[in-house]
Amino acid sequence: MAAILQLKPITDVPADRRASAEPRDPVFYQNPYAFYDRLHADNPTFFWEQYGHWCFAGFKDVSALLRDKRFGREILHVATREELGMPEPKAHTAAFDLTEKHSLLNLEPPAHTRLRTLVNRAFVSRHVEQLRPRIIKLANEMIDRFEGEDSVDLIRAFAAPIPAIIIAEMIGLPAESAPQLLAWSNRMVAMYMFGVSDETELDANQASQDFMDFVGDAIKERRTQPREDLLSHMLTSDRDGDVLSDEEVMSTAILLLNAGHEATVHTTGNGVKSILESGIDPVTLFATPEQTEATAEECLRFDAPLHLFTRYALSDLEYEGIHLRKGDVVGLMLGAANRDPKRFAHANTFDPFRTDGANVSFGAGIHFCIGAPLARIELQVAFSELFSRLPKLRLAEEPRYNNVYHFHGLEKLVVKWR
Repeated sequence: MAAILQLKPITDVPADRRASAEPRDPVFYQNPYAFYDRLHADNPTFFWEQYGHWCFAGFKDVSALLRDKRFGREILHVATREELGMPEPKAHTAAFDLTEKHSLLNLEPPAHTRLRTLVNRAFVSRHVEQLRPRIIKLANEMIDRFEGEDSVDLIRAFAAPIPAIIIAEMIGLPAESAPQLLAWSNRMVAMYMFGVSDETELDANQASQDFMDFVGDAIKERRTQPREDLLSHMLTSDRDGDVLSDEEVMSTAILLLNAGHEATVHTTGNGVKSILESGIDPVTLFATPEQTEATAEECLRFDAPLHLFTRYALSDLEYEGIHLRKGDVVGLMLGAANRDPKRFAHANTFDPFRTDGANVSFGAGIHFCIGAPLARIELQVAFSELFSRLPKLRLAEEPRYNNVYHFHGLEKLVVKWR
């Protein structure tokens, strides 16, 4: 399934409602905020020519549309492929499509409600708070490994391993498998790029197959030898005779592994960059648990890890004067909404002490990120432990973002501290 695409062309869009930005242009994806500033100044509700669908950049609209049940992540439960003009699935992405078939991210009620209910208890705040000591220990172990060096790529050595190891351990996979899980995930995420090539599709499909084989072996083992982990929980949960199939467990495990680290890696890297570029003394940012939380939230707002979340109109409807047909796509611009000057004072300023803090980085409504409580703890710990251990941390070279516009994260973040 990958990215949700507009199927039927939208015509007769007034010239003053159109906007153009090439998602694969380095000038754009290195700094999409310049484009967002123009949108906020002119028209935050616009037709994005490259994507071919309507988009919303205002905080109020994005917040409302995330909760609007007239829109959904799937469409084939209310329409046929023929009706929509949707092509048949590609044979060479069959494995990738199978990983997404039962994905919480793409399901709508009642299937979504059923699956989320069975998984949600593992991610409630009181449960993940118990993981804080483990996350603190892990963060310090990562720092121990590179503290004696002159410089390090913080993404590879710190931001990426911590959430990958934590989510793997929660699910019930060995910590030492985290690098391989990261590699598969990164190859699969490429499917969300704008203008995906056949080569990328084939590579993502192979990564998906390898990922499924790995998780499938773990499922077989848990069927005979259950443990105290999320994989065993999903396999043994029974709600009045309703149990999850192996395919559902596999899709959910892969989604949690992918989503359970992707956004946290990006926010950790983006957040460290924001802190270092701000010139604010880190001591003041982590002086209390409350200020540590506020700093993490401002990092989520200021340079969000996910910038575009798409949904289908589930019926013919009108929203704020825009006529949408069943199957039309809308783009909800999370990164732009977080910088809306109508919602935030000095929206383009990194201010961990602001009193109007909020963000839509985790989404809202039924698809609000299930792992948000865990991600928040991971961010708080990562930032506070890093700057506590390395108070002279500074950039060693200019950071650059990956060429994956939807997922806004750094290629690497080289820092030094001596």
